[in-house]
Amino acid sequence: MQSTVRYLSHPQVLVDPAKPVPEWSLNELGKSRVEALARSVALIGTQLIISSAETKAIETASPLAEALSCCLEIREKMHENDRSATGFLPPDEFEAVADQFFAHPDRSVLGWETAQSAQSRIVREVRKCLREHADGDVLFVGHGGVGTLLYCHLSGYPVSRDYDQGPGGGGCFFEFSGMQSKPKSRWQPLENLINSAKS
Repeated sequence: MQSTVRYLSHPQVLVDPAKPVPEWSLNELGKSRVEALARSVALIGTQLIISSAETKAIETASPLAEALSCCLEIREKMHENDRSATGFLPPDEFEAVADQFFAHPDRSVLGWETAQSAQSRIVREVRKCLREHADGDVLFVGHGGVGTLLYCHLSGYPVSRDYDQGPGGGGCFFEFSGMQSKPKSRWQPLENLINSAKS
């Protein structure tokens, strides 16, 4: 049977300008959405969860791994595009810079890691993980930016923010069968995964 691979972005976070962005935690809404997914049967069959090392991703992955009694593997190279050159940006400014990040994938915007570099990194890391874990369903837990870059690669699309998960704070997923397969759909909220398991 062909394995199911899912990529899940962390949900809503507690914005703290005093902390480096990779150290941000989930807020109460983000935690409650993860708890709902953990209580559901939507991820039954998942043999392994592979998470970014950022705090918000680990806080998403850990309750899911515990609920499923499956292994959790932390991978440093699964991180979001490196934005440390600017650190926290107010929402409007962040959105404008993110637009430029996707619009010019080979160009560094304000010192950010380029989209081209971030895409190569996430594709390489996901491919390596799937080679190492060839059997069973796998859940990757990460971020909206690099997740969108992975989606574009798998779909054969050029890098574009048109394929981003959109507003709402994250907590979205897409699924595929392997590096040679296209995603079955665009980003969907994790609640769709929960509801489809009920039907």
